[in-house]
Amino acid sequence: MKDMQAQLEKLRTDAAECALIRDLATDPKKRDLFTRLAEHLTVLADEVEHAIAAAGPELKQKE
Repeated sequence: MKDMQAQLEKLRTDAAECALIRDLATDPKKRDLFTRLAEHLTVLADEVEHAIAAAGPELKQKE
């Protein structure tokens, strides 16, 4: 469970960093790329969060 939580935090941090890079980018292609990366990482983080919630009781018993 701690590993999944750590991965979730990393995905959220990476998504925020991509959004920051997007906001600072002057090249439209780079802005588009980092927008898509931030969105994709956010979706992945949401999926991990849902997996943690769904498996929460089972994972806590194994710890």
